[in-house]
Amino acid sequence: MKWKSIRSKLIIFLLLATVIPIVATMFITYSYTTQSLKTRVATENANLLYQGGRNLTNLLDDLNRSSSNIYSVLHLLQGGYEDSQSSARVYNVLYSIASSLPDVFQIYLYENVSRKATLVMLDTPQRQYETEPYESVLRTGPSVGIEASHMSTLYGFTNSVIRYPARPVFTLHRRIENVPSSEGIGYLAIDVDMSALSDIADQLYVQGREKIYLINEDGQLIYTDDTDRLGETLEASWYSKRLDSLDQPSGHFEHDGSVYVYETIQDRTTTWTLVKQIPLSYITREASRAAGLNLLLLAVSLIIIAAATVIISIRITAPIKRLARYMNQIQAGKLDVDIQPSSNDEIGSLTVRFRGMMDTINNLILREYKLELAGKTNQLRAMQAQINPHFLNNTLQIIGTLALELKVPQVYALLASLAKMMRYSMHNEDRIVTLREELDHIQAYIDLQMERFENRFHFSYDGDERVGNVTMPKMILQPILENYFKHGYKALETNGRITITARQGASGGALVTIENNGLSIPEERLAALQEELAKIAADTWQPAADAALPLAGLESSVDQDSDGVRRSRDASIPERLTPAQSPGAEGSSSIGLANVLERLKLFKGDEATMKVENVLPHGVRITVYIPGGEDSYDSE
Repeated sequence: MKWKSIRSKLIIFLLLATVIPIVATMFITYSYTTQSLKTRVATENANLLYQGGRNLTNLLDDLNRSSSNIYSVLHLLQGGYEDSQSSARVYNVLYSIASSLPDVFQIYLYENVSRKATLVMLDTPQRQYETEPYESVLRTGPSVGIEASHMSTLYGFTNSVIRYPARPVFTLHRRIENVPSSEGIGYLAIDVDMSALSDIADQLYVQGREKIYLINEDGQLIYTDDTDRLGETLEASWYSKRLDSLDQPSGHFEHDGSVYVYETIQDRTTTWTLVKQIPLSYITREASRAAGLNLLLLAVSLIIIAAATVIISIRITAPIKRLARYMNQIQAGKLDVDIQPSSNDEIGSLTVRFRGMMDTINNLILREYKLELAGKTNQLRAMQAQINPHFLNNTLQIIGTLALELKVPQVYALLASLAKMMRYSMHNEDRIVTLREELDHIQAYIDLQMERFENRFHFSYDGDERVGNVTMPKMILQPILENYFKHGYKALETNGRITITARQGASGGALVTIENNGLSIPEERLAALQEELAKIAADTWQPAADAALPLAGLESSVDQDSDGVRRSRDASIPERLTPAQSPGAEGSSSIGLANVLERLKLFKGDEATMKVENVLPHGVRITVYIPGGEDSYDSE
């Protein structure tokens, strides 16, 4: 493919003009859809986490209120007790705390005064005496706090008869104070099963696709879907780089291919942060699926567009390439190329105009051939017909002088007219004459005919002086007058009439009318003659099918004169193109009306016309239009 060709440029331009907008539209649509999805997902999940945070806050509030029920037996804890009734009251309070929340696994109580430890595990009480408090329940900070998730322990009850498998729990620790002072008189620990958190958290995310994190103020994991990491300190980059720097209690941010939505849970006992991680691939799955479908459609569209672009480009540029091939053939010398338009568009119109131009060029070349052949033929005939014309002219002058000496002026006048006609016809090099010169020749011819027919006809001329300089080929009007004396004049009539009028026509041409009152042309012969003249008038000088000129190699057979006219020097042109044998000739030695029109068109162009018609009651009128302007052919 030639990159500089119109076809290549058209294909590339159409493909770019189609593909770039489609790809840009897909990219913008995908980006906008992805951003919209991220914003919508962040908003929806923010509302969801807010509701989950409220549920967790309620859970912690319920847990805190339940643990405060221990103060209902504060007087027993202050003074210590040994009786069974007091022990039953303490057990009942612990049972009440355990039953207030369905997910409480066990409750641990230590009394400083009596040094007793009580453990209620799934409604089963156990007690140890004279023991120290379990290490994990000792608190020096706030009286109430939440311990991060961990595996449950027996709080030092090593001899416990009932043992349940350890499970992940989070613990509420309360230091029992001697109200109104802050003196500690005991410790309370409530282990809550992780199911309490999972029941809330599982409603906040899609397992397997999203992740949920519940983090305390120390960065420890209270809850996550990965149970092996419970209680660990979170060291993820999104937490250390993004979440720690955020000052809003809730919101969202994007990090490392995921969107993180967070909600801060503020309680009297602790501060938790609920975080939900949503992978961008999960958010944009629908957009990605749509983008994949669009890419598939784009691939199919590109195939169709490429095929259509190539077809359209070929259909547009094929006529141009065909026209270029025509030009290459013509440049190689083949001027008779059959140029066929292949479409009705601008290129087809250009091809039609180019064909018309080549037809005009070929017609001009053929016209030059015909004129050259006609000139050579006329010269040959003149040479054959002449027997020393100068000697004959001198002889006529001697006879004329003798006629004057013998006092016979009429004979001298006839000889003078004959000599004038001979001089006019002998000058073969003067092919183009003016209308005035042709009419002078006609006058000499009429003078001889008047003597011949003893003045039995009348001749008149009415001409416009402005048309006297209109140029024309020699011997155009005389053949028309000869037809009158040959076919239309009655030998015995005494009132014959010939009238010639010349008026200015269109474009400065001359409109010459020759009218006589002789015999009319028979209707059949007139119709045939008019048809013959119409064919010649419509002739665009196309070469005959069986005698096409050898146009190849024209450069060697056609010269160009200084005036720009191209002239043939080829002597091998077929003899059938000579004027004596051209259409309309009445014989090889005579010149008919059709031949007169053909010669006139050869010299003056296609605007030259001839009209033949009968006049009433009898006679013939012949109207010849001789165009003005420059001649189509100049004599050498």
